[in-house]
Amino acid sequence: MMIIGRALARRGYGFLANREYFSNIVGRHSYIHLRVKSDEYPRSLTYPVDLLVAMDAETIFMHFEDVSNRGFIVCDNASLHKTLEEAPSIEDITRERIKKRCNELGLDCSVESILKYLAEKKKASLISLQYEKIIRELFDKYKIDPRQLSRYLSGIVFSAFAVLLALDEDSLRYALSLHFKERAQIVEQNMDLYRIVVREMGGYKGALMLAPPRINQKKTMFVTGNDIVAIAKIVAGVRYQSYYPITPAADESVLLERYSFIEDENIGPLLVLQTEDEIAAITSAIGASLTGARSSTSTSGPGFDLMVEGLSWAGMNEVPVVITYYQRGGPSTGQPTRGSQSDLFNAIFAGHGEFARVVLSSGDHLEAFYDTILAFNLAEEFQVPVIHLLDKFLANSTATVSLPRLDEIKISRGAIVREAKEYKRFSLASLVSPRAFLGTRGVVMWYTGDEHDEYGHIVEDPENRIAMYSKRIEKMSLIKDRVPSEQKIGIYGDRNPDYMFVGWGSVKNTVLEAIDVLRGRGIRAKYLNIKMLWPFPEREFVEAAENVPADRMIVVEHSYGANIAKLIEMNTGISIEKSIVKFTGRPLTLKEVIEGFELIESGKEKKVVCRYGA
Repeated sequence: MMIIGRALARRGYGFLANREYFSNIVGRHSYIHLRVKSDEYPRSLTYPVDLLVAMDAETIFMHFEDVSNRGFIVCDNASLHKTLEEAPSIEDITRERIKKRCNELGLDCSVESILKYLAEKKKASLISLQYEKIIRELFDKYKIDPRQLSRYLSGIVFSAFAVLLALDEDSLRYALSLHFKERAQIVEQNMDLYRIVVREMGGYKGALMLAPPRINQKKTMFVTGNDIVAIAKIVAGVRYQSYYPITPAADESVLLERYSFIEDENIGPLLVLQTEDEIAAITSAIGASLTGARSSTSTSGPGFDLMVEGLSWAGMNEVPVVITYYQRGGPSTGQPTRGSQSDLFNAIFAGHGEFARVVLSSGDHLEAFYDTILAFNLAEEFQVPVIHLLDKFLANSTATVSLPRLDEIKISRGAIVREAKEYKRFSLASLVSPRAFLGTRGVVMWYTGDEHDEYGHIVEDPENRIAMYSKRIEKMSLIKDRVPSEQKIGIYGDRNPDYMFVGWGSVKNTVLEAIDVLRGRGIRAKYLNIKMLWPFPEREFVEAAENVPADRMIVVEHSYGANIAKLIEMNTGISIEKSIVKFTGRPLTLKEVIEGFELIESGKEKKVVCRYGA
């Protein structure tokens, strides 16, 4: 995926890909679902697909119904005679589902019968390659260690893709050279592998040729969601990042670790610490923040659960710390490598007692970049913990995106005390007390988990309790008043819509593309993208939803409960009953949103549950 994506980006094509994989170490079905466009950055994935490149028979069984009319299938000749029973890594329940579907279609559950069906019913083109022969030819030339040969199977996949799209050798070499830095021999081996596949595929070169690219590749980034957040943290001036390895958050910290070794005045100093657990991760980030370092930690649901006591401590002590929270399938360990948006209430309400916090969400890679920086600004301006709520879909999606506008970036660190004769860390003179860093010369302060007075000393007096407790919570009103509306909610589409979609996070671009499709059918729609989930922007929501009846509103979310609808009703009184939801752990697709809308518009459904994806 990375090689093909970089080669396409080099040419000036828009690229979007999602990586799906099981939570075991090796042996279960993994796949990449991608989309390429010549004139714009793709916003969503969809089915059916024009090309299916299969490394094994299991891929054919899992995805044969995803192939479009007149699509292409590339597979290993050795897989043709395999049966469903010879794909041992398919889960039993999935095997039975595939067997039932084959019986419905009159197929005998073999790769050969499925491919014949696709050729007859969908006019699909089959390209059968002898994978072993191709790898053997490469082995004979370079005398590759036989234990490494299986690694070159992926080279056949990207080579077949490149042949069908007629990618030039220069772009491929560029992508391979980036991927295999300082390993020139591996680059040459893969280039030779590509040439062998070109020869074997004969007249299929350019069979799926794209229109000429129209995107300026010099103003394009090729990044995952984890990457863009890590890059944004560097731009924001983060000096301390803690983490305990957990999917899908860990890749962000891994990239930051690489930058922590670079000596550059624009980057460092940056300390990235892998802690013994998530409790240590949040508490060490809090400690770093108290010394004045911009600090953060990254995790997902199970890790966040362990951080909650530390989160409450940060709330009591008005500590500006950022938690980057990548949602995955739950509850418990749930689906460790699949996505979800079901942790909404966990992020907003986790913790004992009441205290101010901010919860932000991001709908795409660029939003994630700007929102990451915003998270640190808000944390320090208002001295509250900020939770940046993302998900696996964004984290593991690789995309070409336009370069962020660094000239638009503003860093705000809030009120900082450099010296003081008599310092009150929790002064009641204002809702946000001037902050001094631990170690500031001549400044003394106290921190405790207990209720305290203005200096930080433990005090249980009821009048003091009322004053301190109110001060912390009333920051929420201050945040609502001071944060600009455009940082709270995004409004897209028609001003006078027939329907209004409502959502947050990674469903954004899928819904926006669906709105474009519906507009072509004469249906006007708009989308409210809720960016600040807490404190909830009720005024902005009510204004944006004005003149749209509640029965014309549709929530879109990766959850069972369409939880954003409950949050909206809690804060505005507006009850939204219609929803398009998905909780299989696979990403929502354009096709699903369109089909879901059609069912709701026809009156057949109020709640549509989507299920595309293997």
